[in-house]
Amino acid sequence: MNIRITARHFSASERLQDYAKDSMRKLTRFYDEIQDADVVLEPTADPVKSQGVEVILTVRGATLTATETAATYETALNQAVDNLSRQLVKYKEKKYVKP
Repeated sequence: MNIRITARHFSASERLQDYAKDSMRKLTRFYDEIQDADVVLEPTADPVKSQGVEVILTVRGATLTATETAATYETALNQAVDNLSRQLVKYKEKKYVKP
């Protein structure tokens, strides 16, 4: 899986980038045919949920996305990973269920 991390309007620390990469690697437990993962980290205008994360996964035959905001990038990443894990399970069930 190719993982690309983009930080808009700030410079992401090495620790945050490693955390994002580890989070994306965990998604392979749910579906092992993930080709690309694009993680976009961006501050938002909301004073309470000021950190935004968008994750775009490319799998065979589909593109799955999750957008989350939270007080920290780590929390937003965790929420996005939870969202994508549900999407991956649903996609896998739909793809491999025989009619």
